Amino acid sequence: MANNFWADQSVIVTGGAGFLGRYVVDTLRARGVRNLFVVRSRDYDLRHEDNVKRLLDDVPATMIVHMAAVVGGIGANRAHPGRFFYENLMMGTLLMEYARRAQLQKFVTVGTICEYPKFTPVPFREETLWDGYPEETNAPYGLAKKMLLVQGQSYRQEYGFNSIHLLPVNLYGPGDNFDPETSHVIPAIIQKCEDAIRDNAPAITLWGDGTATREFIYVRDAAEAIVLAAEHFNGSEPINIGSGTEIAVRDLAALIVEATGFQGEIRYDVTRPNGQPRRQLDISRAREAFGFQAAHSFRDGLRETIAWYREHVAQQITAQAIAQQAVK
Repeated sequence: MANNFWADQSVIVTGGAGFLGRYVVDTLRARGVRNLFVVRSRDYDLRHEDNVKRLLDDVPATMIVHMAAVVGGIGANRAHPGRFFYENLMMGTLLMEYARRAQLQKFVTVGTICEYPKFTPVPFREETLWDGYPEETNAPYGLAKKMLLVQGQSYRQEYGFNSIHLLPVNLYGPGDNFDPETSHVIPAIIQKCEDAIRDNAPAITLWGDGTATREFIYVRDAAEAIVLAAEHFNGSEPINIGSGTEIAVRDLAALIVEATGFQGEIRYDVTRPNGQPRRQLDISRAREAFGFQAAHSFRDGLRETIAWYREHVAQQITAQAIAQQAVK
């Protein structure tokens, strides 16, 4: 039945060249999607209405999976709140409007855990999404994504438009973003440990005091959840996508230190923000609505992520350092 469903779909994927997007595209192809179009920003800049209109004119589709986003860690969100709000809002709003006009059968919005209020009771339940203001450092990004939930629900009410809204927790895995300016916590700690090992540094420094908690989902699991929801879920209520496991940043750092083999000290810069105090999702709705359950263990996922970093990123850094030394 799954193969028949996907064989009849023509799917546009935005953000399909990104970290999560590549896994979603691979999962869709494995399901049997024959007509799949990955949007490239160089061809269609989704921040501009004429580009969005041209995309829907050029690519006949039955479904859009919208993952394109301007994202980053706490530092990037603090540095670019205006850009993160405007660009994420415009991409999603324009795309959904033109998808509605083109009468697409389904629109899948991949939102963010940052849509939740700063002090959401743990575990986060979808019905508490409007019970407060998001954590300040990423509120512009979170609110821009949250408006797509409002848009989708409004379009369903007025036009009968089938839009669903997914709320994935923090992602990690092979292919993650290791740019020190924009990376999230897991790749940031991995890179700090690996750099310290290479440079024989005595310590690494992390932001905050280490007490904040986070939940993480392995990127392959997140992709599977998105594809399952795209096929089986047609409701208006938002859906959490996560593993259901909470871990403090201090404990996360200890796991990464162990997995990388770093022998030095972990220091905390308490002048830097922690971000949201706690994050853990109630994932029962995803299990009940489309049978999703995360399959990868956290330790195994970390090992695979570190192995990928060493093969693809660390070797490149070493090669660049050797080249620079040769020039000198």
